[in-house]
Amino acid sequence: MSDDWQSFFAKDASLFPHLADLQKEQVLLSTMSEAAFRQASFLDQRIFTPDLQRQVVSWADVASVPLANLRKPQYIFHIGHVGSTLISRLLGEIDSILALREPAILRQLADVRINNPAEIGWTGDEHAKRLDQVEQWLSRTFHPDQRVMIKASSFVSPLAHDLLTGSGTALFLFASRERYLQTILAGDASKQEAAALAELRLKRLEQHLGQPVGTVEQLTLAQTGALGWLCEMVTLCDAQKRCPDADIMWMDFDHFLNQPAGELQSAADHFGRSLPLDQAEMLVSGPIMTSYSKAPEYDYSASLREELLAEAGKIHADDIRQTLLWIDQLARQHPKVAAAIATAETKR
Repeated sequence: MSDDWQSFFAKDASLFPHLADLQKEQVLLSTMSEAAFRQASFLDQRIFTPDLQRQVVSWADVASVPLANLRKPQYIFHIGHVGSTLISRLLGEIDSILALREPAILRQLADVRINNPAEIGWTGDEHAKRLDQVEQWLSRTFHPDQRVMIKASSFVSPLAHDLLTGSGTALFLFASRERYLQTILAGDASKQEAAALAELRLKRLEQHLGQPVGTVEQLTLAQTGALGWLCEMVTLCDAQKRCPDADIMWMDFDHFLNQPAGELQSAADHFGRSLPLDQAEMLVSGPIMTSYSKAPEYDYSASLREELLAEAGKIHADDIRQTLLWIDQLARQHPKVAAAIATAETKR
């Protein structure tokens, strides 16, 4: 990588702020082409290869690079397992959109927010300053008519209200409680993920509710999965409440799958992009919709998903039913849970 990396950083998006060492105040820059961004499912360590050019520079040096004519990124936030990668890939086919899927550096800042900025010596104002800097770095594009759309990890949702304050624009992707539970219970990997993240999600949920909900050890399999829905829906509803001037569109993933062209066109319109219906139909009938968005080498179809979810619904029917009653009980105790349920029902 060139010693004159600052000029390249100021020019376009080809030097990507991949990761940060927050303790050492350093940033890892990776060289990315426009095609590489379009191909990457996730902008984290999973795309590291021996051929990927990287360079470690100081945070202060990156922050000192003058950046001009930047437009605030637009965002996709989601509750997980609701087609965010798929929809971001489809929208990323529009020439004027540079789609960044799950930049790891944003997750690092979200982790700091959740755990406590003081642990690395940051005040709340310092965290806000660093987040603003990172958002500017991620705003760079390859062409003047492009605008960045960031598909955030669900772990970044605690930062949604910071990133959308003022005139932010976002798409919030979700699913109904029952469909989400069926999705989690339909696969071994998703069940294992739910178990692994249960402690963190319970912590985040209790931070929102202001009191304990219980312990992970007390939860059934479906309740463990429901923590994901509860935690992320409450977080996104809170972000919308705290950002009254933000332009937020909610989209139910099942509605998208039922009418993909029309819903894709609506999403593009929400982001200020013109997408004629015939082009939308061409995109949703193409290879992006027939391959697994997180790993395109595998096939995917909405009908196969429907079969898997229906089977999971039958196998785990009792646990799902009891878990829905448990969520209703939480809603009677906690207005934020009740608001999340109401949002999911009214936005469908």
